[in-house]
Amino acid sequence: MDKIFKFATLGLVIAISSGCVSYNASQPSSPIESAVKTDLKADVTVGEEITGKSAVNILFGVLKIGGDNQFVDGVSYGGDSGGGLSGLLDPVAAVKSAAAYKAVKSSGADLIIAPRYEVTQKDYFIFKQVDVTVKGNKGNIRSIR
Repeated sequence: MDKIFKFATLGLVIAISSGCVSYNASQPSSPIESAVKTDLKADVTVGEEITGKSAVNILFGVLKIGGDNQFVDGVSYGGDSGGGLSGLLDPVAAVKSAAAYKAVKSSGADLIIAPRYEVTQKDYFIFKQVDVTVKGNKGNIRSIR
């Protein structure tokens, strides 16, 4: 019994006297800044006015019910132009993107020149209805130099 007590005491002393150790090796660094410059110029033909509409119901401010399933990609609608979760957390941006897709697809345009978005929201506390109409001019790219 005395032997077990000595081993337990020795183990307790080792456990108490030793601790956790962490090492941190830091390396000085600086941010990488890069700029992409292109000398490309697009020759765009501006045509008649085009329009597109889209609507969706939003439950609890984030869950989209119904709406369109085809969208324009790579379009900034103002505000945060970064990627990440901002598009997922803003369901109105998806409705704007669907309206832009409909305008471009139905007119045969390559892009919308000077798009103007009319957003109508009807808020009913638990859900809201969002209607978006986009108007702009038809733009077709003739050449890129």
